[in-house]
Amino acid sequence: MATRLVFIFLSAILINNFVLSRFLGICPFLGVSKKTDTAVGMSIAVTFVMIMASIITWLLNIALDALGIPFLRTIVFILIIATLVQFVEIFLKKASPSLYDALGIFLPLITTNCAILGLALLNVQQNYTLLETIVNAAGAGLGFALALILFSTIRERMELSEVPEPFKGTAIALITAGLLSMAFMGFQGLVKL
Repeated sequence: MATRLVFIFLSAILINNFVLSRFLGICPFLGVSKKTDTAVGMSIAVTFVMIMASIITWLLNIALDALGIPFLRTIVFILIIATLVQFVEIFLKKASPSLYDALGIFLPLITTNCAILGLALLNVQQNYTLLETIVNAAGAGLGFALALILFSTIRERMELSEVPEPFKGTAIALITAGLLSMAFMGFQGLVKL
């Protein structure tokens, strides 16, 4: 059992990385990755929401199945995620106004971050237990954080580099994201579930 949890955790971070392998959560990945401090703040917020949303949606999925209405799963999951993000936004506004201001429009975008909804739906599809769901959510959050922080440090260094005019801005960011994604492909085969 412990070995399976380790495999799920490592797989979520490295192999099935939501940003670099599954291509979910690209909007905050590209939008918040210009500075490392905002990337760290967004990573913490997304990881927290991923874990909490996974726990709540796992429990709600049992209720939806028991009531015979599993077809409402996606709508209910979206409502739960939106509610959680509102709580995170209120907390950040009071606890860290500077981080709240730095995240700006990207904080409400967590509501529509497909990585969080995708994680909740994947947990249900994989028939994970509650413990496996929590471990997968923590791994997915840390994988998101790893990708976002790595990408933000690369983008900060690119600001100091001479980039050809046609590649400046979003173009070089997308090329770099593609190369980073290819680098993560090297982890394929590391963990077999």
